Amino acid sequence: MDNEFCPQGVIRYIEPGDTLYAISLCYGVSVEQIIEANPGINPRNLRIGQAVCVPVEPLEDCPGFLYQIKSGDTIYKLSLRFHTTVNAILSVNPGIVPDNLRVGQQICIPGTGLCPKELTPYTIRAGDTLFFIARRFGISVQDIINANPGIDPRNLQVGQEICLPL
Repeated sequence: MDNEFCPQGVIRYIEPGDTLYAISLCYGVSVEQIIEANPGINPRNLRIGQAVCVPVEPLEDCPGFLYQIKSGDTIYKLSLRFHTTVNAILSVNPGIVPDNLRVGQQICIPGTGLCPKELTPYTIRAGDTLFFIARRFGISVQDIINANPGIDPRNLQVGQEICLPL
C-alpha cells in the first residue's frame, strides 16, 4: 500500500478480533471517519489482513519529530532510544494507548534536551550517519554510542536528538 491509498493517515492491517470501533479508540478517530476514508468497506465483514486507511490528524504541534511505530517498539524503548521519558512522550501524544501501539501508527517524540551537562545535544539531519557526525566533531563513533545507550546506528531519524561528548 502507498500514500495514494491513505494520503491523510496511516494504513492499518486488520488483525484477529479487530473492529472499527476498537481501531477508532486506538487512533482517536471516529468509526464514521474510518468508514468515510474507506469507501465500500463493510464494517461487519472485516477480513484479517485487509488494509484500512485510518484518517489520523497530522501531529502539527509536535515539539520534536514524528516517528512511525515499528514492530517491537514500546514507549519505554522509545524513551531510551530518543533520550526522553515515558511521561514526556505520553504528554505530547494524548489519546495513545501505551500498551496498544500499532505498527504504522505515528506518534510525536519530544525533543526534550535531556543530555547530561557534560554532553551536548545534537539533532540528526538528513544524510547524517554516526561516522559523519563523529568526523565532523572530531570524536569517535564509539564515543557517540557510549553517550547514547539504546541508539540504533543503522536507523537514525531526521529530527532525532542525540547527545555528543564535546
